[in-house]
Amino acid sequence: MNESNDSFWEEMKHVLATHRLVIDRPKGQPHPRHAEMIYPLDYGYLENTSAGDGGGLDVWIGSRNRKTLTGILCTFDTLKQDAEIKLLVGCDEKDIDNIRSIYGDDMKILYIPSEHS
Repeated sequence: MNESNDSFWEEMKHVLATHRLVIDRPKGQPHPRHAEMIYPLDYGYLENTSAGDGGGLDVWIGSRNRKTLTGILCTFDTLKQDAEIKLLVGCDEKDIDNIRSIYGDDMKILYIPSEHS
């Protein structure tokens, strides 16, 4: 991995470690506007951060005991023409598959694993 990539992952880890994680959509709960979408894992955001949608950086919290940054999910909504990133914390392969499964056909996703997870 090159220095630029290392720097990116270190900054993401720093943001995760220094901002309070708020779980506003617990595992098993429906999406506030799309009741058919049930969250397979806890989902929230990092307080006092900023994402493209005006909210905090989105975070999926996996089932692993250790809370490490395992990667980033890049999403692109083909209908809204909107892109976002979501930090994946403590996610194993099954968690990542569960997260991928809730996004519909209009949402394109790319998973980028952290090489230091």
